[in-house]
Amino acid sequence: MRVKILLTLVTVAFTASLAALSWGQGVTTAPPSSQQEGAPPAAAKEPVPPPSVTVIGATEAHGVLGHEVRSPANEDMGRIVDVIVDRSGTVRAAVIDFGGFLGVGSRKIVVDWNALHFGRIPDKGESITLELTKEQVIAAPEYKDDTPIVVLGASGTLNPWQFDR
Repeated sequence: MRVKILLTLVTVAFTASLAALSWGQGVTTAPPSSQQEGAPPAAAKEPVPPPSVTVIGATEAHGVLGHEVRSPANEDMGRIVDVIVDRSGTVRAAVIDFGGFLGVGSRKIVVDWNALHFGRIPDKGESITLELTKEQVIAAPEYKDDTPIVVLGASGTLNPWQFDR
């Protein structure tokens, strides 16, 4: 008797699964394939090539954030705290934290990237020189987040930015 009940249950389950399969063949739940009928299947994806590698010597390049900026007269002009790039990824300007003592009384200004020169100042070692005077930097408008950026440029080197709104 038990065998008969078990066989009946297996038969019912098998029949139900066959019915579900045949019913599901007429229903499409996935979006249609982008391939046309009769088109060969897409070729298997080729492995992605490894990234290119460039080795830069330790003396050839350095990060600029936090580095001291000096005037041509060797005056302290502050430290670079940020770099501004445009939508194409071109470096356009640097944000310099200028003035103050231990963060008190300081303010941020934005200077054109072309007004900065990277090299050596006598008796100071590696440094960044800003092609502006201290008076010009003091008169520069302060940089604030979420406001239009006013970029202080060296004489004749500033190109206007185009904004898309």
